[in-house]
Amino acid sequence: MGEDYPEFQLRLPHGGPTARGRLLSEMGTNGSQKMVVLAGSPARPDVVPSFPLRSLSSHKLREKLIAEGAIRETSTWPGWLEVVQDVECNSPSAAGDILMGRSCNGWLEWKTADGRPLADFLEQVWSGPSRAWLVKGAHPVGPDLVQRVWFLEGRVTLAAPWLRPDVVQGVSKEQLRTFVDEDYESTATYDEKVQLVDELHAFFSRMRPGDTVCAVSEGRLYIGEVTGSVEQRVAEDGGSNLRRPVEWGREGFALDGLPEELRQRLLLKHDVVDLTTSKAIIDGLGVSDEELAEEARDTAAESGAEPAALIARREVELPQPTEELREKLNVHHVDWLQEIRDLVEDEKQLIFYGPPGTGKTFLAQEIAEFLGAGREQVKLVQFHPSYAYEDFFEGFRPIEDPQTHEVAFRLTAGPLREFAKVARREGNRHIPHFLIIDEINRANLAKVFGELYFLLEYRDRSVRLTYSGEDFFLPRNLFIIGTMNTADRSIALVDAAMRRRFAFVELSPRIEPTAGLLRRWLAAEGKDPEPADLLDALNARIDDADFRIGPSYLMKPGVFRDGGLERTWRTKILPLLEEHHYGEGVDIEGRYGLPTLRRAVAMGQKETSEGFDPE
Repeated sequence: MGEDYPEFQLRLPHGGPTARGRLLSEMGTNGSQKMVVLAGSPARPDVVPSFPLRSLSSHKLREKLIAEGAIRETSTWPGWLEVVQDVECNSPSAAGDILMGRSCNGWLEWKTADGRPLADFLEQVWSGPSRAWLVKGAHPVGPDLVQRVWFLEGRVTLAAPWLRPDVVQGVSKEQLRTFVDEDYESTATYDEKVQLVDELHAFFSRMRPGDTVCAVSEGRLYIGEVTGSVEQRVAEDGGSNLRRPVEWGREGFALDGLPEELRQRLLLKHDVVDLTTSKAIIDGLGVSDEELAEEARDTAAESGAEPAALIARREVELPQPTEELREKLNVHHVDWLQEIRDLVEDEKQLIFYGPPGTGKTFLAQEIAEFLGAGREQVKLVQFHPSYAYEDFFEGFRPIEDPQTHEVAFRLTAGPLREFAKVARREGNRHIPHFLIIDEINRANLAKVFGELYFLLEYRDRSVRLTYSGEDFFLPRNLFIIGTMNTADRSIALVDAAMRRRFAFVELSPRIEPTAGLLRRWLAAEGKDPEPADLLDALNARIDDADFRIGPSYLMKPGVFRDGGLERTWRTKILPLLEEHHYGEGVDIEGRYGLPTLRRAVAMGQKETSEGFDPE
């Protein structure tokens, strides 16, 4: 019976007294290992509001025990209840539930006197963080296993009709791969076998007691707890069926009301899906903030640590622009920054476009760092003509084995996929992350984005990826800012589909915030305003707005050393204009040179390029 196991203890909430229990070798009705709550153990006098929702059977058992007098008021612990006779429960979690008055992971919360969790004493159970799983039981045709079998029997099952009998729990993935190759040789394609190996390995070897299991039925999500080991049943026709005992909470949650990220995960086309990255969201369903905080205290969370479920339900919020930011960026008004912030929030994708030197990349980085609350939340990539989907998202690349030095092609994630993984990590999902794509129009955008075009417009959907075959969606906290040089004629290659998916913001010397940027910067730095006067005079002589010169060329330290302005004009600005007027026979020095512009400024002339005669 329970002689092989030590006595376990459970500390009640709010610094309450300690209950005692003993694990039995005997299995419960659904295959989970039983546990006895020993007489004389204290019990919580009340229950948390979500207890009936999350642990319906345990709640009913507790109510029954109280009605029968097996749990009643006591003078031993004033203000607490007492278990006056040994109570046999279906699992360690159920034993903890009736004492704690809330959902309890008994595999981790029951501990020995020296602090070792119950999980350490069971084969194929370990005391690390529990995981969450989705197991598909409802099908478009055929029986709804969730309602007709799983709830009634307290189980979750996985069909494995051709798998050999007596596959042991904890089987390695390599062993399963061999079994599936042999047993499903003529009944499954290569891709189906790969997927089946992953699902069987999860059910046999990765899933464990204490894990959360989810199922979808009739448009609702149902949540339970795995309470025992895997069992393989072989039918009379030789077909195999895998099952695990589960304690189900019978109140489901409408799929339409679930957080977007979790809803996306539930749509994945696999029979077993690892939902651990969304476990904090699942744990918070139907539970108030106050209850989550109380539960964190009950389970001895680190002092001051905020419960993961509370963090997971936070909305993504972008900070409001400040006067300090306006001064730092030398823009003309906070309202312009506010508009950029609102565009980013509403559209998710934005492009700064304009001539060279208008500060597009600088503004993109500074605004992203402000809105993302730090440089760690910003990643920059630069497109170029040979950039492709395989570089940006994922593709097969030659990788050298560090030991054999042999080179093989391996599927490798690109910057977008890697950054999306960082953005959706637990604890990060409410923090804005910004991917800056510099010179976005330099690449063939349709070739680079591929099926990701769809995700830019439909952030609440997922797509099947070209190479890995996995389902992928863009996390809600990932924003994209691109920069586009209008002097580069490749801007014409930006198609209507791309334009529809981005908000476009012009940065041009003809309008604010760029028009007066240099003058504001010079004033803030206490420098002579002459460079701003010269730049204004220069741009007044350039017909094509896409080729007007931005202020960034004149905002560098070298400009203000002896001869620096003349040197910058000669080596940076005039060559741009030479290229612009190539083959037109224009006297670049006579039209745009410093002596000409200085005379114009001195005389107060406000010439335009049309009809201008430098003589």
